[in-house]
Amino acid sequence: MSFFFINEEYFPNYTLYENQTPYVVDPKTLSCETEPLPATPALMLCLILIVIFLLAIPGNLLVGWVIGTSKQALTPSDVYLFHLTIADGLMALTIPFWAIALLKGWIFGDFLCKFLNLAFDANFYTSILFLACISIDRYLVIVHASENVGTRKRKSSRLLCAAVWAFSWALALPALFNDAFKRSSDSERMLCHETFDIGSATSWRNVTHGFRHIFGFFLPLLVMIYCYSITIAKVLHSRGFRKHRAMKVIIAVVVVFLLCWMPYHTTMIVDILMRTDMISFDCALRMSVNRALVITNSLALFHSCINPVLYAFVGEKFRKKMTQLFQQKNRQERVSTSRSTSQTSEGNGAIL
Repeated sequence: MSFFFINEEYFPNYTLYENQTPYVVDPKTLSCETEPLPATPALMLCLILIVIFLLAIPGNLLVGWVIGTSKQALTPSDVYLFHLTIADGLMALTIPFWAIALLKGWIFGDFLCKFLNLAFDANFYTSILFLACISIDRYLVIVHASENVGTRKRKSSRLLCAAVWAFSWALALPALFNDAFKRSSDSERMLCHETFDIGSATSWRNVTHGFRHIFGFFLPLLVMIYCYSITIAKVLHSRGFRKHRAMKVIIAVVVVFLLCWMPYHTTMIVDILMRTDMISFDCALRMSVNRALVITNSLALFHSCINPVLYAFVGEKFRKKMTQLFQQKNRQERVSTSRSTSQTSEGNGAIL
């Protein structure tokens, strides 16, 4: 997933042909040439990325710490949430590189261009697929009253986690087509972008974007809607304040997922339709799509910050567990301080 600020969409008057043919001017889009973002908008986007980074890292670390230090047997949902925090945290770790590239261009070389895009794409798929896994487990627990805490179930959930990670990294392999290069021979600003050199560049781009839409949005969304709709129907026919509160969390999860990711994927679909001439070229529309890609990509990244809040901080069990851990840590610190003070007092008395 090439980031918006180093993406080809900012340079629509260039077309990459197969067999490593250099970029050449496309007369159809010559009048619609765009330049890199001006300093002020670029700085604002850079600040947004830094805010996302500063929120995502501690939030996901805290959730991972609470789950990882639990002495109780973890449910499949706990396991999926733990891996979700890892994926969101790793994805957030790449953000500072993109923020710097936004201001100065790509200065990190060809290897990091490939590796960071590969890591970002893999964790992008992993994060969203684990959201679907959580929805399936909630469906099994509430609708079919399955506790899923047996040894066999725990082993199955861990095997599923391994499969999700392997599948996500496999889906992310097209990121290896990213290369660091200059936009033109007279340009000093480096880019990090897809350069498909096997077969048709357009076909490769459409296929990889198609995978991104199917496995990174539509398929997980269908799973979530199916599982949560039946779960909500079950909750509505049950009694108990906690189950109705759980329903509110479920609705919030789906709504936030749609708000964060639907605009980005919708914009990307419009972009694909324009590139395949299914939508006739229009300079004003092209420019609007470029700006929309900037905004929607930033909005989508906020999902890595919101996940810990939705799946953990809203949950009563998590808050109780977190409170207990902090209280336990404070007690240990007080005991340690008390012992240290006692030893110091005894030492002072012995010296006198």
